[in-house]
Amino acid sequence: MAPNEKLRSALATVHHAYFLGLQLMVARECGADVTRAWTFRLFRRQHEQYFLSGLEKLGLSAEPAAVACAKYHVLSNRIGGVAVEYAEESDRKAWVRFRYPRWMFDGPVLCGIPQEASQGFLEGWYAHNGVSLNNPKLGFVCVSEDMTGEFGFCGYFLEYEHTLTQEQRLVYARGELPPRFDPAIQPALPESWSAERLEAARLNYALTYIRSALPALLEVIGAERTLAIGSRSARLVGLQYYPMLLAAVGERDDSCIDAARLLAVVFTALGDDATLCKSETAKLAILSHLPRTISRGCGHARDLVVTCWNELWVGALRSQRHLKTATAEQTGTSQSWHIRRLEDCAQPDGP
Repeated sequence: MAPNEKLRSALATVHHAYFLGLQLMVARECGADVTRAWTFRLFRRQHEQYFLSGLEKLGLSAEPAAVACAKYHVLSNRIGGVAVEYAEESDRKAWVRFRYPRWMFDGPVLCGIPQEASQGFLEGWYAHNGVSLNNPKLGFVCVSEDMTGEFGFCGYFLEYEHTLTQEQRLVYARGELPPRFDPAIQPALPESWSAERLEAARLNYALTYIRSALPALLEVIGAERTLAIGSRSARLVGLQYYPMLLAAVGERDDSCIDAARLLAVVFTALGDDATLCKSETAKLAILSHLPRTISRGCGHARDLVVTCWNELWVGALRSQRHLKTATAEQTGTSQSWHIRRLEDCAQPDGP
């Protein structure tokens, strides 16, 4: 794996882990009902931003509605590295089956997420496809979910003979099984999706969940609690994933300047502007940074998203052998990172 590819892969893993940790912390501290409301808003936000344009980009606009929706979920998730299988019974009935391991609830995280999270994303996205397509007869039938211990998330888009009420757009049919897997009918990405484009898209896939999750959480529990949960989960993930990040970056784990260089490489790989300023003393390094990538499309929640996200890197530096503390001072849309040795600080900080 080339150095740039290795770093992008590591950054995708770190942001994926942040989303997983955020889910666990919301479930633990806010409960199942808040988790459902949050997940609903998160996926409705993503649906409204990406669904219709995604159909066009994937060359699915001319397909029958049920087929287009099922193929969309197979291909859009494949871009993110998520395994989803397709089956088609007719132009009006098409299946999706998500295979394990689940990206959304990776590893043992699956054991800590309430079933309400599944209901939230089904209502937020899958039940809304017909509305977005101006097709009042299109609904989704869920036959299996992840948290219930069946065979994973699976269901089918169905175009009925009649107009659906809001409650009929999503129904459950336990016990139904998907058709046998047929490799010959699996949809393929357009030729424009090169290996390089896919590599970049997989990092953006993980970033998009953070861009959507934090503003959606803000709408449900308010700014104060979102900042607390979003910042603490980010710092914990930064602490945990620092060794992997360091290995991908290839920088030293020593001085404040080394720490600033690590952040500069990370931010540049994400597509941000980052400039290492001259160290004022051996105990301080300063980095100028414009965090435009993580804040893209966040609107009024931009500052909150950036503040929470910054804690990933605060945690990473706190995990170094020679302990560091880092603060990001905001000036307009730019920020200045001040990195010091923790032993030189009067009071350790916390998220």
